[in-house]
Amino acid sequence: MIFTDRVLSDRRHRVAATLPLGDALLLVGAGEPVPLPENSDQTYPFRAHAEYVYLAGLDHEGGVIAYDPRDRGWTSFVPIVTEAARVWEGRTQLPGIPLTELPAWLAARSGRAVAALGAPLAGVTADASLSGVMRAHFHHARRPKDDAELALLRRAATATAAGYAAVQAELRPGRTERQLQIELEAAFFRAGGDRPGYGSIVGSGPNAAVLHVDPSDRAFGPGEFVLIDAGAEVSRYVCDVTRTYVVGDAPTPFQRDLYQIVLSAQQRAIAACRPGEEWKEIHLRCAVDLTAGLIELGVMHGAAESLVEQEAHTLFFPHGLGHLVGLGVRDASGTLPDRPKDPRPCLRTLRTDLPLAPGYVITVEPGLYFIPALLNDPVRRERFRDCVNWAIAEQHLGIGGVRIEDNLVITTGEPENLTAAIPRTL
Repeated sequence: MIFTDRVLSDRRHRVAATLPLGDALLLVGAGEPVPLPENSDQTYPFRAHAEYVYLAGLDHEGGVIAYDPRDRGWTSFVPIVTEAARVWEGRTQLPGIPLTELPAWLAARSGRAVAALGAPLAGVTADASLSGVMRAHFHHARRPKDDAELALLRRAATATAAGYAAVQAELRPGRTERQLQIELEAAFFRAGGDRPGYGSIVGSGPNAAVLHVDPSDRAFGPGEFVLIDAGAEVSRYVCDVTRTYVVGDAPTPFQRDLYQIVLSAQQRAIAACRPGEEWKEIHLRCAVDLTAGLIELGVMHGAAESLVEQEAHTLFFPHGLGHLVGLGVRDASGTLPDRPKDPRPCLRTLRTDLPLAPGYVITVEPGLYFIPALLNDPVRRERFRDCVNWAIAEQHLGIGGVRIEDNLVITTGEPENLTAAIPRTL
């Protein structure tokens, strides 16, 4: 079990009071393993659906947790462990009601609507519209992290910090992205991490401008940027951190100034993360700060607010400022129930549209990049021909980019930076 019975009981009670189920039943499925395609007896690594893990406290295939609002009771159904699973995998029987009893549980409640969350359940006909409404409300109910979740996130942050400390000696010419990844992830494990929380990103030189680059055998050159976006996972709870470094030599004035623009914008955004603040407004102010910095560098022309309204900032800052994190790397992000996405074009890249509230854990990750796929696009060149000093932009096309990312807990006062132990220095 990931959580204690008390934690799960309190959590289920809170969720049940939040969901507008009426007389409908709720089923939440863990999911089933997917066999590998070569017809072996192996499967892809299994991860139970996050919605199931949150309520059941289990990360196990085949489970279902059910709720009947008439008796306000939660029932955890678990598969019976086979002899083969005991022999080959060493499994033991999980606590709960045998999954074979689920059909009878449903039959005793026939004629009532069913909302289904988690992974799809074979043989269960659910109301798709009702399920969508329940998912929106469920996501919102689990956005504030409880003490048990915060404890796991702090452990993940400790393991993540160990990984970033371990790679400092690897930031020298001739080392490769892949070598750095190995040292980073090994340190996660040594410090108590269960696994990387997502595919580790290590990009050097021009690869630092590829937002989700896979680490390769590319060797670091002296004076290049190296961007690392990686975090450890502990009991399914994930940290999501980015740092940018310069290999060997001291940064050039342009590198130093670009880094300082991003760092200053991040610091201002972090200071704004207070209860009641609209995340989209923090994002927009950060975009203006980044754009103003590029104007000072001579990379862009015009007024920062106007450039952001025109979406010109997305040439260099093509993603949102951040997202919720916790039980997964983008845990329950999105909008409030019934809130439509803001249609303003300048918010097109926004991942999260919420007023911040105590208990939310959110990433703050501004970045500036020189991405050939964007800056060499003829349509963008024409649209933003008067917004950019194209000669300077072209001069830095191989530089890569800078991103700095931390994980914040929203409190009733100043936010708590879970990842503050990882230095933000070039």
